[in-house]
This record gives sequence, structure tokens and C-alpha cells, in this order.
Amino acid sequence: MELSGPNSARRNSTYENDTHANRPGSSSSHVHGADGVTVYRPGELCSADRAAWSALQSEAHLHGAPELANPFLSPEFALALGRCRRGVRIAVVRESGEPVAFFAYQRSAAGVGRALGLGVSDSQGIVHRSGFTWDARELLRACGLAVWEFDHLVQGQGPFETGASGSFPSPVVDTLGGYDTYLAHLRTHAPKFLKTTLAKERRLQRQAGEVRYVHDERDPAMLRTLMRWKSAQYRRTGRSDRFAQEWIVHLVEQLFHTRTDSFSGLLSVLYADGRPVAAHFGPRSKRILANWFPAYDPEFAKYSPGLLLQLKIAEGAASGGIAHIDLGRGQKEYKDALKTREVMVSEGWVMRRHPVAFGHRAHRTPVRALRNTVVERPEFFEPADRLLKRMGEIRSGRFRK
Repeated sequence: MELSGPNSARRNSTYENDTHANRPGSSSSHVHGADGVTVYRPGELCSADRAAWSALQSEAHLHGAPELANPFLSPEFALALGRCRRGVRIAVVRESGEPVAFFAYQRSAAGVGRALGLGVSDSQGIVHRSGFTWDARELLRACGLAVWEFDHLVQGQGPFETGASGSFPSPVVDTLGGYDTYLAHLRTHAPKFLKTTLAKERRLQRQAGEVRYVHDERDPAMLRTLMRWKSAQYRRTGRSDRFAQEWIVHLVEQLFHTRTDSFSGLLSVLYADGRPVAAHFGPRSKRILANWFPAYDPEFAKYSPGLLLQLKIAEGAASGGIAHIDLGRGQKEYKDALKTREVMVSEGWVMRRHPVAFGHRAHRTPVRALRNTVVERPEFFEPADRLLKRMGEIRSGRFRK
């Protein structure tokens, strides 16, 4: 199906004001015609549509689009974010009355669209039935958007990819072949890393006590410990503390308590003598686990507990039928050691010819260009990273001349 034609762009004006966002009984917007788009606030999406959305994700790998099964593209993530942020909308495209595509996004009152969870989501795009095609600008018009910005667009989103300003590798750990197969890969491609990490596990066991791993920890207190560790890490390294933002804390808590047949928020913890030494929280679908918020207790840093935890997570994912772990875009030494391959994600925006779109692009282009220049080039990234860490030491009172 292609979204085009004179009727595909008609919509009513209920988009224009978000004052009643997520209020029970708020009306949705419709594109009329034999086939069209209906835009919902998250709480308005019916159970049948949510089930159809999950089914599309579950079957995506059978049609050569495994990236659509990412948990950041799930209805559960969209609904959770809708409870924490205003402007979340879900566009449902129907063909002969049946839903064939789901496009979740965030929208400002001015019509500026952002990928769902932009800045914290590692996978973005439209979840669709095999063979579905669309016109990006017609879809934006149907959604009341002048522009839609993304920074982790998954592969296979041709109509959106025309607006990409750059593509970047996102490392992946394949686990569908089993943990032994993954270890064999590490022995070949990262033998020093594997040997050192396993040796540190034995050392931790000898010096700190029994090492125990819990793949699916359900204690909310442990989730709070992880967020505290992560906040301290952000400050220590001079980064912006994401958990200082209340909506991110609420989002993580929402996802932690979300458990369906196709989605759960997974908290994994490594213990030594009953004491937590490393933890990770991330969403998982039936086939993909997203590496999202890993952290560890700095008192145990010499044992590299974060790396030990990553190996345990891979083992747990393999035994649980997960096809792969998405480590997320970004150059990190530990990701290079752990990965089995890379997929590509894109950033950019798709636009209609609209003053709001041109203004948004003019504002965002220099910011993105500067960030990517620093992040992607070692001669710029390394001194910038050292400066951020020095600033973190000063802020935390640990600076020494």
C-alpha cells in the first residue's frame, strides 16, 4: 500500500493543541478514505491494534526485517513513554480495515515531530507489514507534522532514509546460536578480552565471595541502586546525568513493571557474596534485548564487573531464545570486544515544505554536525573525553593537580 492521493492528507484539528493529551475521552484524528491513517493518543489504542502491532514485530524476521522486532519499536515502549511525556502519538495505517503499519512519534504544538524517545531510544522507524510502502511526506501531513527527526533509524525504512544525513554502525551480539557458539567467536576475535575477563571472574570469586548472576531480578530496590550507580557514573565522567531528568526515571520504572508475552523490562544483576557489584536494565522483545543502562559499583572496578555482567547477560539471552543483543550506536572499546557484527542506523529528518521544518533543520544541523565530528574522530573524541572526565572529577571533589 502507498500513502498518496488527495484524501490521504485530510485530518481534523485535534492535533494542534496537546492540552488534553492522554485525557480519557480525548478524540483521535482521522484521514478519511477507503484506506487511511488514524492517529491516537497512547491510551486510546485498542487491544486489537496493540495485538496486531506485536504480531507484526514477532513475524518481522520471517520477512527479512528482523530490526522491526526491536523493543524500542514496541507498543509497550510507546505506551510507557506516553505516560511520562506529552505529545506522544501513534499513527495506525489501515488497508481494507486491517492495520498494516504503526508509526509512533512525539509531536510539539508547532508540528515538530521527533522519533519516539529521541535521545534515549536506540531504534526508530515505522513497524509495518511485509511489502508495505509509504510516501514519507504524505505520512507527515496525515500526522500533522512539518518535520520528523530521528537519530537511530533502523535499516529498511526507504522513504525515511532519503532524509538521512549520516549512517553509523551499531554493534550487535548474536546469541541465537547458543552461548558456546558466542564464546567460540570471542576466542577467535577477542581472545585477550575473554581470557582477562574470565580470569577476573575467578579472582572476584576468590577475594569477594560466591559470584551469582540473576538474569531477571524483580527487586525494585535493585533498580534504584542501578540508577544511583549510573547517575554517579555520569557525574564522574562529566556527562549529563540522565537520571536527573524525572521523566527518564519514570520511564524506566514504567518499563520495569511492564511484562507481556512479547515485552518486558529486564533487570540483570551480578552479585558477589550476596552484594550487588554490577547491574543492567534494558527492554527486551521476543527476539531482541537492548543494552541500555549498564553500571557497576566502583569499589569493585578492578574486577571489571560490568564486563563480567555482559558475558552473563549474553549467556542468559542465549538460553532464553533471544536472537541478538543490540549494544547501541557509539564507539566503545568494550562494544568492539563483545560484538559479533554491526548493523547500521541513520540520523536525519524528513520534511515537508513548511517554515517550521526549515527553521528546525537550520537550528539542529550545526549541533549534530559538531557532535558527530567529535564522536566519530578519535583525534577530537579522546581529548574531549579527557576534558569531560576532568570536569567530572572537579564536580565530585576528586580532582588532583
